[in-house]
Amino acid sequence: MIEQGAFTPRRDRPKVVITDYDFGNVSVEKEILEAAGAEVIALQAKREEDLFEVAPVCAAMMNQYARIGRETISRMKACEVIARYGVGVDIVDVDAATERGILVTNVQNYCTEEVADHAISLWLTLARKLPAYDRATHAGIWRWQSGQPVYRLRGRTMGVVSLGKIGQAIASRAQAFGVEVIAYDPFLPSGAAASLNVELVSKADLLARSDYVLMQAPMTPETRHFLSDAEFAAMKPGAILVNTGRGPTVDNKALFRALTEGHLAAAGLDDPEEEPAKRANWSPDDNPIFSLPNVLVTPHAAYYSEESIHAARVTAATQVAKVLTGQQPDYTVNAEALAVPTK
Repeated sequence: MIEQGAFTPRRDRPKVVITDYDFGNVSVEKEILEAAGAEVIALQAKREEDLFEVAPVCAAMMNQYARIGRETISRMKACEVIARYGVGVDIVDVDAATERGILVTNVQNYCTEEVADHAISLWLTLARKLPAYDRATHAGIWRWQSGQPVYRLRGRTMGVVSLGKIGQAIASRAQAFGVEVIAYDPFLPSGAAASLNVELVSKADLLARSDYVLMQAPMTPETRHFLSDAEFAAMKPGAILVNTGRGPTVDNKALFRALTEGHLAAAGLDDPEEEPAKRANWSPDDNPIFSLPNVLVTPHAAYYSEESIHAARVTAATQVAKVLTGQQPDYTVNAEALAVPTK
């Protein structure tokens, strides 16, 4: 429930467009936004063109998977805020929003535990060969050799790419299994990593030393295909890859080659490169990764728990309600840029 008096409703009824959602309804958002005097319009947009008609009349837009690009933003006449249901804002044209004086917000710190748990679960499942054992026993084969070879975890090396809050949570969990954790993160001070008993290394060093590579990189132009043919060739033979960051940071065609040629042992992906939730039509037949028995793919579910999804919805809607009622939102992406006068 929303605390009485949390927001002072506007006299007009600003329209808040929810571009898309996959959590069943928008009752959580409506409770918060209607208390702020807003009208909620919920869509299921799979193409940016689906937003063109509502863009001119909206005071705010909230998006889960749908892209809010320059063409949509150029049509906005009264929009004050664009709010993402999540941390990453690569599906919002932040530059275009800033040019139009529109604030962009996101949701932070809502799924650190979930993503770290998911990454460790994928790693352990692959390292202990659980899928191979499961397939064998279901087929009536009762042999410990079904998963051979399985190697002891303790004493091996895990490389974490991006040592932010989630990367740090992954590292602390992995260390409990006796692995040495190294990390690549050019934006993190070495002292911060040292306090976690994690060694910061170069990208090349991480690839060469790691038995397990756990990707938690955000999606930026620089991180697209962060791992491709050259990187897979530089990794240890028999290494395991887990990606609970963004799908396009891993070149799936190159990964397929590395797995089928036997250089990598296995991969666990929380999202394939094509990011199916952002497509109007998708089939696993489009990506040969799905044909491999040594690949686990989950449907961008690492962030999910009942608690985290509720927190994301409440936080995203609250950012919009605060902006529409003249309050300072908690998580802003371009507030500093908007504060700089344009020349």
